Amino acid sequence: MSPPRRRDREALVRPYLITGGRAHPTRNTLDLTTLIQATRHADPSLLSPEQRRTLRLCSGGSLSIAEIAAHLELPASVTRVMVADLVDQGHLATLSTEWQQHGPDRELLQEVLDGLRALR
Repeated sequence: MSPPRRRDREALVRPYLITGGRAHPTRNTLDLTTLIQATRHADPSLLSPEQRRTLRLCSGGSLSIAEIAAHLELPASVTRVMVADLVDQGHLATLSTEWQQHGPDRELLQEVLDGLRALR
């Protein structure tokens, strides 16, 4: 019999174990497009395997929460909780986007709306 594949082994760890049984992040400011970047190196022995992988992913540049979830093959809700914990601990930082700082560009939204109406 062949050994279980990596994905099969990881499926044995339930998402609620990764988040410590929590379903909501400590920060409601994190959405799927929030950009995340590593800030400092942590003692790997104090972090879970998923947290260590997240730090490695974010150490090469910024990634969105959706990208982190895809790389880790975890649900986005679980990834949001884990990332919020790492931000709270100072291992990760959020990068604000222009959208978050200034809100939507009304002119751009009007152009999109006009374009959609023209398609009718």
